[in-house]
Amino acid sequence: MTQHLSNNSLWAIVALTTFSSTAAFAADLPGKGVTVTPIQSTISEETFQTKVIDKALEKLGYNVQPIREVDYNVGYTTIAAGDGTFMAANWIPLHDSMYNAAGGDKVFYRQGTYVTGAAQGYLIDKKTAEQYHITNIAQLKDPKIAKLFDTNNDGKADLTGCTPGWGCEAALNAQISAYGLTDTVQHNQGNYSAMIADTITRYKEGKPILYYTWTPYWVSNVLVPGKDTVWLQVPFSVIPGEKNADTKLPNGKNYGFPVSTMHIVANLKWAQANPAAAKLFAIAKLPLADINAQNAAMHAGKSSEADIEAQTNGWIKAHQATFDGWINEATAAATK
Repeated sequence: MTQHLSNNSLWAIVALTTFSSTAAFAADLPGKGVTVTPIQSTISEETFQTKVIDKALEKLGYNVQPIREVDYNVGYTTIAAGDGTFMAANWIPLHDSMYNAAGGDKVFYRQGTYVTGAAQGYLIDKKTAEQYHITNIAQLKDPKIAKLFDTNNDGKADLTGCTPGWGCEAALNAQISAYGLTDTVQHNQGNYSAMIADTITRYKEGKPILYYTWTPYWVSNVLVPGKDTVWLQVPFSVIPGEKNADTKLPNGKNYGFPVSTMHIVANLKWAQANPAAAKLFAIAKLPLADINAQNAAMHAGKSSEADIEAQTNGWIKAHQATFDGWINEATAAATK
């Protein structure tokens, strides 16, 4: 005898099957029930590269908490202690001393390279560079050259430098000392965003400027190297803690810093317990040019949480195949 099901019964079965499949899929997500605490420095321009990873972790089912902003050194010790999960802005070699001081490879998981081609160094305005033929930071040993960049009439060149606690702080101080510039160059430290804003104002007023910066960051979209400013070379390589430092580029020029890479660093035990997230951390890559573009948008006024959220979602949508590839590889790693 054939049983006939009513339309209502059929729809009930379809709905139940669909619900069961959805529930099973949710249960299969590798990050289900696991909390993630992202750590980041107070540089708001790093939020984009953190949130791209946050979005991928959420897609894998992880419960991602709001980003915790702390100084870099605190970030490393927090992750090492297991009170934070990961940071998406571990610089090599700039952060090596902080990374090692917090426990190094014994406590951290670091595989793959998230961002490549990050540059940093000293720049001056192009007009002054050409007028006085300045190409090397060591030329500031000459009090007459240093005086060009004196903003407070103390006879010393004023270098817009690093926020205390950043990795570049030790590097700049070591180089200024090694190059014999202590008597003629003042390394100004404080809130970098405020200091560089003053520097840009001086540039717009036609005054000479001397500053440190890095990429990816919006400054080089405003003060464009080669057009508005020029990079200064250094007389020899100096990296704190390294005896045989070599920052010379393949073309023979030396700007004082090697071209750096950025990595995702995570708590080792957490990463070992979460192979899907570990795989994501190892394979994710973010083009430096895309970070520069997003940072420039922030500087142009689109810097609210909602703006950064929209920029992150926009990047993912524009790179959906790449993003989905991360998720698929990460999910597969959890089933091995």
